[in-house]
Amino acid sequence: MIGGSRIPDNKINRDVIAVLENYRQAVERADAEALMLMASPNYREDSGTPSMSDDYGFDGLRAVLTERLGKARDIRYFLRYMSMRLRCPTGGTDLETGCRANVEVLIDASFTVTDARGQDQRPDMRDQNELELEWTGDKWLIVRGM
Repeated sequence: MIGGSRIPDNKINRDVIAVLENYRQAVERADAEALMLMASPNYREDSGTPSMSDDYGFDGLRAVLTERLGKARDIRYFLRYMSMRLRCPTGGTDLETGCRANVEVLIDASFTVTDARGQDQRPDMRDQNELELEWTGDKWLIVRGM
């Protein structure tokens, strides 16, 4: 198993986790440009709500990341990898273009923001999330879950 998770230790899973560790570190650095380089042009987000009014794609992702990360500082962002499943177009387990990896994570984060009164607040956030990545033939890109 990979580092305290229930995810089997193999090359594909290690490669996916490595991408998500790069993602986690970019969040901590508030590096929106690095995060955009990790996003697929097919990126789609539904914000976890039934309303389509808060859905966005690749272009909207840049605005969301820039706005949210621009307000936060001293970010601590920890991911605990819970499970991973791989789905490939031909149904096999061999890596091919178009394979998707779905990774369930628990998030433990904190950050500093300045409130409307000009005072710093440091909320703690705990959540669960699923990130979906797509194999392009030479690298994994995130298609959902940022």
